Amino acid sequence: MLPNTGKLAGCTLFITGASRGIGKAIALKAAKDGANIVIAAKTAEPHPTLSGTIYTAAAEIEAAGGKALPCVVNVREEQQIINAVEKAVKTFGGIDILVNNASAISLTGTLETEMKKVNLMMDVNVRGTYLTSKTCLPHLRKSKNPHILNLSPPMNMNPMWFKNHCAYTISKYGMSMCVLGMAEEFRGEVAVNALWPKTAIHTAAMDMLGGSGIEKQCRKTDIIADAAYCILTKPKSFTGNFIIDEALLREEGVKDFDVYAIAPGHPLIPDFFLDLETDMIGRKQEGYAFKEEKKLSGSHQEGSESAAAKLLSPVAETFRVIQGAITEEYVRTTQGVFQFELSGDEGGTWYIDLKTKGGNAGSGKPPLKADVVMSMSSTDFVKMFTGKLKPTLAFMTGKLRIKGNMALAIKLEKMLTQLNSKL
Repeated sequence: MLPNTGKLAGCTLFITGASRGIGKAIALKAAKDGANIVIAAKTAEPHPTLSGTIYTAAAEIEAAGGKALPCVVNVREEQQIINAVEKAVKTFGGIDILVNNASAISLTGTLETEMKKVNLMMDVNVRGTYLTSKTCLPHLRKSKNPHILNLSPPMNMNPMWFKNHCAYTISKYGMSMCVLGMAEEFRGEVAVNALWPKTAIHTAAMDMLGGSGIEKQCRKTDIIADAAYCILTKPKSFTGNFIIDEALLREEGVKDFDVYAIAPGHPLIPDFFLDLETDMIGRKQEGYAFKEEKKLSGSHQEGSESAAAKLLSPVAETFRVIQGAITEEYVRTTQGVFQFELSGDEGGTWYIDLKTKGGNAGSGKPPLKADVVMSMSSTDFVKMFTGKLKPTLAFMTGKLRIKGNMALAIKLEKMLTQLNSKL
């Protein structure tokens, strides 16, 4: 892990959403230097399902060696932000660093996203970031080495990152556009950068999205805290960058990334908005030319609908192998029915029944109501079942949609790893 240098001693950080997760981790890292932390977050009373309040976070920050100022702040409320900023300046004499961490998420399609959710994401992610920055900037300009850091991604214009959660993508890219604009507007006065994780980070939000067991495929919040610390201790001339945590830390000499893993050695989920080859450090945002992938040509002759031809198709052959590989042990330990809605050349409905005695797999709807319904292209389905496409990667990149019991979906993934050698 990245050691502390003491460079943030006496600095005042205003961090939104700092009562838990990534915001709190960044606060604790800075607190070890003896920094002053303004905890600008909503949770004043204990939440029924989420741990941490602004007061418990304050206690941890004080214990780590920093000074804490807990402020009840909903970034949708302008007056609450103004009050917190005024209180911070009165208490600590100014503001040196702003971390726009507060964020709202809903990974739903256009027709499934209620307008109140759209409003929430736009209000928190875009407007909240803009408003908090605007309110803090007059004070930041008076600091010797001021920084604004937004927890937002590089803007990847690949349509894949828009199609399954358009509203969320727009809201996160809105935060990134604040970096583009403000970095230029305040160049030479205030550094403005964006930070994004290369892999999924284990937070309460990730537990909610991924379900039980997802944490093994995530890294700790420590990696983001270390990367943020590195950025915030750089001179204000370092500005307008879209930074990926792992790439930056490698540049800083970090070699052991297992220390950041929840389960060292376990495969990690790549985060949203990053193509597999993405590896950026201090990268200026550039245009993204999207090239459509060439479609794989089908192996069966067009127009042939005979049973023999269907048996030779990759999807049918995959289900034939799955049927032969099902054991009583798989059925006993899984107890789930999976329905697949496939699109493309070999589109249709298929199923794997791992609940009925003996188990079964084939075309059509399952004999019992499906516990999990998975939708994807037939090409990606074959890739997934032959080990060429990880299910978690397919899900995170929008190639796979899952409805139903997420825990059972994870069980199926474990079965896949055992089946790959036979497919």
